[in-house]
Amino acid sequence: MIGLAILLVLVFLAVAAPLLTTHDPVQQHLSTVLRPPSLEYPLGTDYLGRDILTRLFYGGRLSLAIGFLAVAIGLIFGVPLGAVSGYYGGWADLIIQRIADILLSFPGFLLALSLVSILGIGLQNVILSVGISAIPSFIRLVRSSVLSIRELTYIEAAHSVGTHDAAIILRHVMPNAMTPVIVQATLNLGTAILTAAGLGFLGLGVQPPTPEWGTMLGEGRNYIFSNPNMATFPGLAIFFAVLGFNLLGDGLRDALDPRMKQF
Repeated sequence: MIGLAILLVLVFLAVAAPLLTTHDPVQQHLSTVLRPPSLEYPLGTDYLGRDILTRLFYGGRLSLAIGFLAVAIGLIFGVPLGAVSGYYGGWADLIIQRIADILLSFPGFLLALSLVSILGIGLQNVILSVGISAIPSFIRLVRSSVLSIRELTYIEAAHSVGTHDAAIILRHVMPNAMTPVIVQATLNLGTAILTAAGLGFLGLGVQPPTPEWGTMLGEGRNYIFSNPNMATFPGLAIFFAVLGFNLLGDGLRDALDPRMKQF
């Protein structure tokens, strides 16, 4: 519940950004460069005179959107591939698992970094790169669930009455395999935000002047001693977002897995 509360606050601040602040997140004001916190600028201003609080609110829109879209890509491709791999086995399983092995041989951030270097810098390529890096974990997770479910009695009963394989997978296998997928997707949201922020910090993510937490953190590293607000608050935003998704994922695991319930 704490994780959910944190995420609801972050989502509210991102969605309601135009209502919560009157400053422009990208317009430069060179007369107000590196201002300390004040009533007009609660978190101070950056090296171009832009309000840090405003950029945090608008940056949350992109950072959270990247996380959700990247995990959506992982689900759209990883879940069907994992289901086919676990249900049919044979050559399909061999090919899909070897592809997953290749992707898993790279650390998630290094894989996303490599893909961005190939595809090019840009918001769409960041989302695609982070999403591809999430696919193999969903493939493995769904496959392991389907391998155990396909041997159960009700699956044999569905076969015995002539139900088509596609119908069995959609109606009987996948609904019973989705609990760990939901938990994994929630945890992956935090990982995706962290990966995208890392790319932004290196200058390979969302490009200035568009606000995004990782990009803001990268811009603030040159002012870490003279104006620490520029790096501190984007870093805290990333921290709370990842913490919120991790806490929510752990809570969902406890709620959805009967073996984790305390009596």
